[in-house]
Amino acid sequence: MSTADSMTFLEHLGALRKHLMRASLAVLIAAGLAFAFRDVLFDDILLAPKSTDFITYQWFCDLGKWIGNDSLCLKEIKMDLLNSKMAGQFSLHIGLSLMAGLVIAFPFVLRELWLFIAPGLTDGERRKSVAFIGISSMLFFSGALFGYYVITPLSIQFLANYIVSEEITNLIEMGSYLSTVASIVVACGVLFELPIVVYFLSRVGIVTPQGMRTYRRHSWIGILALAAIITPPDVFSQIIVTIPVAILYEASILVSAAVQPKQV
Repeated sequence: MSTADSMTFLEHLGALRKHLMRASLAVLIAAGLAFAFRDVLFDDILLAPKSTDFITYQWFCDLGKWIGNDSLCLKEIKMDLLNSKMAGQFSLHIGLSLMAGLVIAFPFVLRELWLFIAPGLTDGERRKSVAFIGISSMLFFSGALFGYYVITPLSIQFLANYIVSEEITNLIEMGSYLSTVASIVVACGVLFELPIVVYFLSRVGIVTPQGMRTYRRHSWIGILALAAIITPPDVFSQIIVTIPVAILYEASILVSAAVQPKQV
């Protein structure tokens, strides 16, 4: 009988509480660092995509010149940020510092999650802890970078310059802008965890490679729809978003097949 089998329900809750406290402490420490370096967090990271000098816009412009399409060069971003609440900036400073702390401490949070479920795993599965934490962290940070350098600037470029009338000026609430940028980054990081989610769902038989292949066309339509929603209405931007998400889906099929080799 494994250690996990011999533990009572209350002992499981006690173990979960211990790991949650450790993970929360790591997030708070990382959030404290983000709070202290507010210039880096806000000026150099969160507010950078609203400037036409942002590196992604320069890459697109260089690519546009190379293919002979100057329309990819961004001329201006018609957007001014404002704060209309007395404690607005302070509240955002705290909230976004906590979100940054979660991103920074993500590998440690995964480690605590793994340590909690490890007693119920086999010895061979427990030996894969380093690979699990490493691959999951790599996928999360890859997704966060993709969201920050691709989805965020494309979204800002489209939404900030979209007008229904010349009589209207875009005075964007600071909280709306910052929460949008932070949410995109975290959401893309979570989205890139798809292969990991499929791995565990395949282990318990909820997801199968046959099922994922059967609904491949439906998934591709969903991916294209997602790309159309979060990007400007041009084919180039949609392709940029669609390709990595589609690759993740195909990789997830391979992961599911590897977990259930007898069912392939």
